[in-house]
Amino acid sequence: MVRVPNVTRADAAAAVRNPLAFIAARWTPAPRTVQRAALSALLMSVIIVVTGGAVRLTGSGLGCPTWPKCTDDSLTATSEMGVHGAIEFGNRMLTYVLCAAVGWAIIAARSQKPYRRGLTRLGWAQFWIVMGNAVLGGIVVLVGLNPYTVAAHFLLSSALIAVATVMWQRTREGDAAPRPLVGKSVRQLVWFLVGASALLIAVGTVVTGAGPHAGDSSEVERMPVDWETVTKLHAVLAWIVVTLTFALWFVLKAVDAPRAPLGRTRELFLVLLAQGVIGYVQYFTDLPEVLVGLHMLGSAVTWIAVLRVLLSLRERPETTAGAPAPTAAQAYEATSVSMAGPR
Repeated sequence: MVRVPNVTRADAAAAVRNPLAFIAARWTPAPRTVQRAALSALLMSVIIVVTGGAVRLTGSGLGCPTWPKCTDDSLTATSEMGVHGAIEFGNRMLTYVLCAAVGWAIIAARSQKPYRRGLTRLGWAQFWIVMGNAVLGGIVVLVGLNPYTVAAHFLLSSALIAVATVMWQRTREGDAAPRPLVGKSVRQLVWFLVGASALLIAVGTVVTGAGPHAGDSSEVERMPVDWETVTKLHAVLAWIVVTLTFALWFVLKAVDAPRAPLGRTRELFLVLLAQGVIGYVQYFTDLPEVLVGLHMLGSAVTWIAVLRVLLSLRERPETTAGAPAPTAAQAYEATSVSMAGPR
């Protein structure tokens, strides 16, 4: 048996003053632990999007008619509120699970040795996005599911997924300067792909805000746009994203690019095909709730896949003591003969 050291009064004061530093001084997580913590935060950011969609699709958006309490007289849902109250309150409780996952990621990143300031900042960025979105979610309820606030709520969730994806990727990399694996023209094409994907998601929130699933059985304001027109615009943008993805894959094959960008692009193409099938089926079957929910999940997975393509275009090796890593410009200059870059 290993004797547990006594906690002195000074230790207790230090823990209260800066709990993260206190934990970091006494615990060093394995790299895999940090990776799993970041992945758990990413998974919870996707789950909260899906469960939020379930709240809307079951007409439970006002199951708890006020915020921060569930009702004026009760913090939690009551039996009189039925299943809608339970669904809405359950989704609110999942926010605490999300906070726990993000907190775990922050603690693991802060405790890693050597200390990686950038990784910890990504964890804190997630925390503040979650806090902001929690407040925004309360505003959504207080304004009776106004479609513009609902759209902002979803977009902020997409921002959370983006930061969580970047943090997960960074836990599997070093802190040396990024070295490009492809040429500038390929990177520009990918940035066009990212921009088109972001626009696709934004227009998707307009489709939702103008569509029939208002989120509650009562009369809820909808966006004053023609739903058929904006849905067709959404489809056109989806085809643009698919076309850009195929073009990217073709270019990467032509320049004999490294395996990572090719693999991530292929994964994105398959995700887009599945998402497109779901989208067209739900459109021609009058938007059944199950398919709409799957489409929301697909939106989150597509966004992650797009960001993984972007992040696969460079590598960040571990820094070595006494030998500074080459800068991105130096690394690229050495391999400027090929668009594919070093492999």
